[in-house]
Amino acid sequence: MSPEVKAFFDEATNTVSYVVRDPMSKKAAIIDSVLDFDYASGHTDTRSADEIIAWVKEQEFEIEWLLETHVHADHLSAAPYLQKHLGGKIGIGEKIKVVQDTFGKVFNEGTEFQRDGSQFDQLFKQGDSFHIGQLRGDVLHTPGHTPACLTYVIEDAAFVGDTLFMPDFGTARCDFPGGSAETLYDSVQKILALPDETRIFVGHDYKAPGRDVYAWESTVGEQKAKNIHVGGGHDKSDFVKMRTERDATLAMPRLIVPSLQVNMRAGQMPPAEDNGTVYLKVPVNKL
Repeated sequence: MSPEVKAFFDEATNTVSYVVRDPMSKKAAIIDSVLDFDYASGHTDTRSADEIIAWVKEQEFEIEWLLETHVHADHLSAAPYLQKHLGGKIGIGEKIKVVQDTFGKVFNEGTEFQRDGSQFDQLFKQGDSFHIGQLRGDVLHTPGHTPACLTYVIEDAAFVGDTLFMPDFGTARCDFPGGSAETLYDSVQKILALPDETRIFVGHDYKAPGRDVYAWESTVGEQKAKNIHVGGGHDKSDFVKMRTERDATLAMPRLIVPSLQVNMRAGQMPPAEDNGTVYLKVPVNKL
């Protein structure tokens, strides 16, 4: 079977969220949702999530999973909000525990912040499988961008998060804590080992130079032939050199500080302080 895929693009964060449906039923999953956040005011907004909710309800879908490809550094997850309105279990890679330990220290969270992944309903590891109705999903652990990155292979569709971008844009950065260009190259090879006709759905698009429209779907065959960083025979040493030099020129994502604090909690805000207000910390000279 081939899943039906509906994309929702958030231009503010260049994020693509997906609703993946079993064509034989109304069962569906949502991958990499967005909670809108205005950093200057500290205000959240649910318009992106509400667009998905409205469409899912209009289609009368039943949400079984709310899947995260990794702990995003460029947007806040809307998974708890979607779960409240649509149901479904929140899933992420089991290496979330590594990410929680790393950033629990960065943000000085203390012992009350659990670093065991218990904020999520399901922790996936390499080789795990799950179902969306009659669709089978298989889990590839594809670290390098972060230690917890997963690729969800749902029949003939692979949802790669930030590991790969469109062929004309390349691959993810590897300079966050726990990232590794060597590891990313090996992870990409897992994805490129899938059948050439496998559809690749990326987590972001930024319009590569010379391209005027956003795009988020390619195939394994196209990635192998045309990806500017890993396609056409680029070897590992060349990739690592390119990725390391390129990453050194990149600024931190605009929303990395709030995103990490929220997403390592499965999309929940930190606990309110004794005055009833929720605060997000900014670690000075740390990231």
